[in-house]
Amino acid sequence: MSRSAVPPPVTLVMEAAEAWLPRMMGSVEARLGELVSGHGEALGADAGATLDAGGKRLRPMLVLLCAGPDAGEGAIRAASAIELVHMATLVHDDVLDAAPLRRGRPTVVATSGRERATAVGDLLFSRAFAELATVPVAADDDAIAAGAARTAGERRVDLLAGASLALALGELAQRRDAFDLGLAEERYQRRCLLKTARLFECACAIGRDDPAADEALTGFGRQIGLAFQLLDDVLDVTGPSERTGKARGTDLLDGTVTLPLIRAREADRSLAELDLRALDERAAAEVCDRIAATGALEQVRDEARARVGAAKQLVGAAPLESPQRELLMLVADGVVERYS
Repeated sequence: MSRSAVPPPVTLVMEAAEAWLPRMMGSVEARLGELVSGHGEALGADAGATLDAGGKRLRPMLVLLCAGPDAGEGAIRAASAIELVHMATLVHDDVLDAAPLRRGRPTVVATSGRERATAVGDLLFSRAFAELATVPVAADDDAIAAGAARTAGERRVDLLAGASLALALGELAQRRDAFDLGLAEERYQRRCLLKTARLFECACAIGRDDPAADEALTGFGRQIGLAFQLLDDVLDVTGPSERTGKARGTDLLDGTVTLPLIRAREADRSLAELDLRALDERAAAEVCDRIAATGALEQVRDEARARVGAAKQLVGAAPLESPQRELLMLVADGVVERYS
């Protein structure tokens, strides 16, 4: 995996784990390429375009970091499966939103239509679970080793299934709450836990065979995931579009009420009287300016930083080797740096 393909915070982690992480991330990238190919010319092209659009690859990197440098093929498969699920949710989200752009590129739904985009998302989901369900067992493995490998595979399928269910519930909650300017902060936080943080939790546990540190690591993943979502919601307000790959205020245009707006309406009550359905891109940008003027963005950034601090405390006490803890703390710092 080339250094130019990932953002600076991820590059820093890869440089700190030079002896093993770039090699393993490269294996994940190669495996992803294999998994999205060979499914017919149309679906294969669309799935390949989704992969080629890139991304931070933060979730598979967390799988590998939590599994450690001695992890085997099971961790590579788990990291690949996590990224496939993430890719699938993006494709399906774009279908639901009729989004024209993702990461600055035309979406599958924009280029190939709703039916084919839905099929691409379904393909990516199915390949993720197939990747976990197929447990490699060498011909000379004894029955006990083979049974242990299958048990590990079953655990990984169970973890990913739970995270995928949470993703679906989070998406349903977001659709149900669309255009609701009276949305409570507690409900927003619950939605973020389901739609974002649960997959981060899964990433921190799914590549490991030893569950001793799972509680601390899933807690780390939860806090990092929530911080990531909070800062992503801030970035939707601040832009610019050349950095986000989408129009400023896209959440507003979609009717998605996020924490910056929830906090801003407390300072500027007129924001609670907006008609989100009537916004165009220009009006959405003006609302973003009004949100920023209340000081709400810094409040949300502060909460994200507090969650990153909580994540670092959790991993600092985890029963891990010191280099692993240091790398995970570097990831935590990178989440804030990415959005600074």
